[in-house]
Amino acid sequence: MAKKSQIERAKKRPKFASRVVRRCFRCGRRRGFLRDFKLCRVCFREMANKGLIPGITKSSW
Repeated sequence: MAKKSQIERAKKRPKFASRVVRRCFRCGRRRGFLRDFKLCRVCFREMANKGLIPGITKSSW
């Protein structure tokens, strides 16, 4: 979990576009972020396995 101060700082509009920090909206994680879902890889996997993300199924081949 990220500190609340880091999460709040990431929500503010930065002076330059290259300074944008994208964070998971559930846990605040910065690394391993999936833009399409606005989730980190950890939360994405948890939610997908529980069936909370429509259209996502665990692949098996």
